[in-house]
Amino acid sequence: MTKRVMSVAGSFYPSSSHEINKMIDHFNTILESHPEVMKHFSTLSGYAIIVPHAGWIYSGFTANIAFRVLSNTQPKTIVVIGPSHRVGFEGVSIADTELYQTPLGDLVIDRALVKDLMQRFNIPCFPEAHHEHSTEVQMPFIKRYFPEANIIEMVYAYAQPSLIEPIITYCLDHADTAVVISTDLSHYYPLDEAKKLDSICLEAIQNENTHTLHQGCEACGMIGVEAMLNVAKRNGLESTVLDYRTSADTSGDSSRVVGYVSGVFS
Repeated sequence: MTKRVMSVAGSFYPSSSHEINKMIDHFNTILESHPEVMKHFSTLSGYAIIVPHAGWIYSGFTANIAFRVLSNTQPKTIVVIGPSHRVGFEGVSIADTELYQTPLGDLVIDRALVKDLMQRFNIPCFPEAHHEHSTEVQMPFIKRYFPEANIIEMVYAYAQPSLIEPIITYCLDHADTAVVISTDLSHYYPLDEAKKLDSICLEAIQNENTHTLHQGCEACGMIGVEAMLNVAKRNGLESTVLDYRTSADTSGDSSRVVGYVSGVFS
């Protein structure tokens, strides 16, 4: 069977199942030490989330919150959409394989929906685009929280939000199907400046305001975020920012930081 093999295991996230489970358990231990926060998260649900995609030591805690909230709905198919960092191409590419490898075991790709999307939206598969960390770092979380779920991986490069919006809408119209939008925020600014830039992104997400998004937000996955905000606003979905932090929270280096956010659309 054809398989999308891991390309960043051991660098962006652990390569062993034991270390992955240990890391997620650690994230959850921190969360569960704040009962008031856990009570709030337990009331949230939705079929669309925003997650970061840096190395897990920096952004894994923030991403884990979103996947834990998503687990309140337990979707059967999860569509992961992220920006291409390595390969330039026009539009969107979809992984056209049968399995997706993770250290926790393979995920099954929803072949029927892949073929439907390819035909309906004329989406090609550029195999070289599918060694992408923005999507891959989400897969061990999915395997941990949704072990029986099917997945789809889509990567975009030179694309407009208007190209991705109907894809998101179509996926969300399918029963028990969730969408994961992958993005980091500002890159390599001093901490104070990064927080100012990132506050624009957070405000835009919280208020579903794409005009605000273009007032200084430097999210690397802004195309996907803008598409998701437009879909949410049209369909009456309520957005909630779940967590925000920067790489300085882990590294202690405030001179050149990267920002991370997670959110859910209810």
